[in-house]
Amino acid sequence: MKIETKEISLPVLDEKEVRLFIKRIDKVHSFVSGNKWFKLKYNLFEAEKQGLNTLLTFGGAYSNHIAATAFAAKEKGFKSIGIIRGEEHLPLNPTLCFATENGMKLHYVSRSYYREKTNADFLKNLKVQFGDFYLIPEGGTNELAIQGAAEILDSNDTQDYICCAVGTGGTIAGIINASNDKQTVIGFPAIKGIDALEKDIKIWTNTTNYKFINDYVGNGYAKINKDLVDFINEFDATHNIPLDAIYTGKMMMGILDLVAKDYFPKGSSILAIHTGGLQGNDGMSERLGVKLPL
Repeated sequence: MKIETKEISLPVLDEKEVRLFIKRIDKVHSFVSGNKWFKLKYNLFEAEKQGLNTLLTFGGAYSNHIAATAFAAKEKGFKSIGIIRGEEHLPLNPTLCFATENGMKLHYVSRSYYREKTNADFLKNLKVQFGDFYLIPEGGTNELAIQGAAEILDSNDTQDYICCAVGTGGTIAGIINASNDKQTVIGFPAIKGIDALEKDIKIWTNTTNYKFINDYVGNGYAKINKDLVDFINEFDATHNIPLDAIYTGKMMMGILDLVAKDYFPKGSSILAIHTGGLQGNDGMSERLGVKLPL
């Protein structure tokens, strides 16, 4: 699979003598976008191998993972069930509308009950209610997802720094495992408080050439402001590359801020992974009354 990588040209990059590239994995599939394609790849193989015809997974009301799983399930001939955090709100937002249009059955649970989603009793109750299914964790992150995410990098990705937005950690874990010891992988978390995530990363990875930079979460997960919206729209207008407001927009804003602050040495090169998530811009625009690229 050939994936487009584009170099970004900006005055601050020329001034600081740093090269920045974006790997457009968001373009690998129209609907199973970006990192979701890689994370679901081997899980779909495993579900088929086990002879299970239903996928069950978890997510919030604007989840990229829910949308991607719904479409991938339909495309591969599976049924799908989405356990959705929070109460149902009608009309459905664009994400959940897309999921149901692609055959996903939605089941809403309270936020407090949702936090029990990894407990044995919680999963047992789901089996009683829905029968046998292949379980895909929230965000799609498990060992098979990490195996798939390791395929995001290839032999052409020789940059000094690899930057990636971080949600549940599966994508960056795969990237870390695929990187070489001369590269530094930098994660830009989308959520505050990542102590538990960092523990998981240590379990999932086989090297220590990575770090997390927590300075660009803003007010928290899915919280955006005018500066971020303006940045995303200007970036799209300048480079014809749409970014999403939850993950890649904050990451790219952070990268360029770090470049301006001389975080990256002169002569160094950066590869930013565009992990997709653009479907979420539609719901975010509708919910907050802003205009974001699709």
